[in-house]
Order: sequence, then C-alpha cells, then structure tokens
Amino acid sequence: MPHQFTTSYVKDSIDLFRYYKKLGERAMAQCPDEGLFATLDAESNSIAIIVKHLAGNMRSRWMDFLTTDGEKPDRNRDTEFEDPPKTRAALMELWERGWKYVFDALEPLGEADLTRTVTIRTEPHSVMQAINRQMAHYAHHVGQIVILAKHLTAKATGKWDSLSVPRGKSAAFTADLAAGRKSQR
Repeated sequence: MPHQFTTSYVKDSIDLFRYYKKLGERAMAQCPDEGLFATLDAESNSIAIIVKHLAGNMRSRWMDFLTTDGEKPDRNRDTEFEDPPKTRAALMELWERGWKYVFDALEPLGEADLTRTVTIRTEPHSVMQAINRQMAHYAHHVGQIVILAKHLTAKATGKWDSLSVPRGKSAAFTADLAAGRKSQR
C-alpha cells in the first residue's frame, strides 16, 4: 500500500486496516498449507486459530457497530481457540468474512462520527477509541501470523520473500523512494 497523505482519521484508519489485511494475506500466501495449521508448542496458536479468533472478534466488534455493544451476546470467545478451519480455502473465507465486517462498518463513517459513543463489554468508547483499540488488536495478531508464516515457510522451503524492506536493502529502498520509484513492498 503506497503511503497517501491524508488528514482524515477515518480514511487513514481504513487504509491501515487494509494494509494489515494485505500483510496477513501475503504472509499466509507464502506459507505451505500444513504450516497454516501447525503450532510451535502446546501453548501456541496456529495461524488458522488466530484467523478464527480475528474473524470472531471482527464480527462481534463491527456488526451493528454504532448501535449494539461490541461484545455480542452470541459470541463465545473461548471456542474461537478450538476446532480451526480444515482447509486453506475455508480459512481464507473466514478471513474475508471477518474483514468485510470491518470495512462495512468503517466505510460509511464520517469525521463527525468519531466522537459518537459506542460500547464494548458495556464500557463506553468514542468511535475513535474503538477504532484504535481494534487497530492495535489486529496489528498484534497479524504480526503473529507473519512471524509464524515466516518461521514455518522457511522451515519447510528454506526461503521467505520479505514483506517489507529486506535485510541489507534499506539504503536502496530509501533511494528508490527519494527518486519517486514505487517500492517493491
């Protein structure tokens, strides 16, 4: 996602959510199928479990975002960490469905909506606080997906295509930006 200057908090938030969505997708695309369902140890979550948790959270937080509590009464968070999707296709369908809730809720918002009050677990938040809360949560879990995918992909294939500036390439990346060339990220 090329950087675009904006003074709109809503636009910047949508752009950042799209960036994290794409980052997770690029990591999962490199990961072998078996890596999506692997855990590093008994206390770890697989990529599939993280995606299931994210999708559950996204549905709960963003469905009827402005009108109902962000912790829906039918959400069972604990089950999000059990019985992951069985295939890459099912995993990606869950991923897309979760992100659809996010963008369907955010895209109609205007800057004036940022001071409105929404609740999450009965606690009042401004819309801006709720967006920030979810941004941090999703960035955290996408980071987990990236590190797991990188580890499991490199272990299985011996290679990994960097999702950001590759090691030893910072100067070239900065020079390309200064020259107005599109980055390879």
